Amino acid sequence: MTPEPAPSDPETEAAPPRRSSLAQKVLPWAITIVCFGYLYTRLAAAAERQGASGVPSYLAAIFTDVPWGAWLILMVSYSFAYLLIDTAVLWRVVNWFNAQVSYRDLLPVRAATYIISILNEQVGKGAIAVYLNRRDGVPGWQLGSSILFIMVCEFYYLLAWATIGVFLRWADLPAALEVFRAIPVIGAGALVVACIALFLFRSVRFQDGGFLGRPLLHSFRQASPWQYLTIMLMRSPSLLLGVFVYSQAAGMFGVEIPFLDMLTYLPVVIFGTFIPGPFRAVAVTLWPTLFPDHAGEMTIFGFVQHNFFVLFNAAIGLIFLRRANRELFEAEAQSGS
Repeated sequence: MTPEPAPSDPETEAAPPRRSSLAQKVLPWAITIVCFGYLYTRLAAAAERQGASGVPSYLAAIFTDVPWGAWLILMVSYSFAYLLIDTAVLWRVVNWFNAQVSYRDLLPVRAATYIISILNEQVGKGAIAVYLNRRDGVPGWQLGSSILFIMVCEFYYLLAWATIGVFLRWADLPAALEVFRAIPVIGAGALVVACIALFLFRSVRFQDGGFLGRPLLHSFRQASPWQYLTIMLMRSPSLLLGVFVYSQAAGMFGVEIPFLDMLTYLPVVIFGTFIPGPFRAVAVTLWPTLFPDHAGEMTIFGFVQHNFFVLFNAAIGLIFLRRANRELFEAEAQSGS
């Protein structure tokens, strides 16, 4: 599919980077403090019930019982599999809407961006934009449109699997999780919004100007319904593999969570990782909230699972960093010649 030529409208020109407001800097830390304060009250109550001398000793006892060797093998394998699937999704979308790039060339660049993503996910994605701009002259706004397209597909595939998980467990949902019955309703509403948006984006009448004609929505104007479904299907193996891995890992922390139960919980927890805050604070907090009888085990589980995943992905990026730098600077040399 041939990309649209970059219009000369001032909106498409590179805008100077905006400085983060004080609220943007403070909000993630405020969310984290609230989450960890809530966690501490839960852990203190659990430690008292267990007769532990305090929260540190309570958590230490749980920590020492985990078979860390088996857990490490499980998580390392999952991280590599996730990289392969994540790169495949990015490769497919970039080749549809931006430029022809081989999977082999894109893999080291995608892996290397995980290093930057520890601090800021958007900056990490910006590194891919720099690479494609230097390699193929792809405008930054055009790749931004493709990244936005992937994010929308991720939202819908997570919502779809959460809905499937709720339906599979509908009759057995505990009273504490009655709120999960709202997920299919949210999914139905999101599907209606998607159908309306798809109609508007595919309609010639709405493509010539206005909000829907903005450059950042380039990929949405180009995309067909089957392309949305394709990305959702390509993403699904990473979630299903994650459900299996998290189910097995939870057992290593002393909490048995069957596969279908984890299929209900994990998409919701992943939504929690999108909320800003260091240490994946919201996602970590959700686990002991879902399993209040295992507050200590699930706090350690959530903290270690999510943060190891981010940090080990960055370690994988270090393996590919030299290759990624070579790709980037070769692309810069070619663009300058």
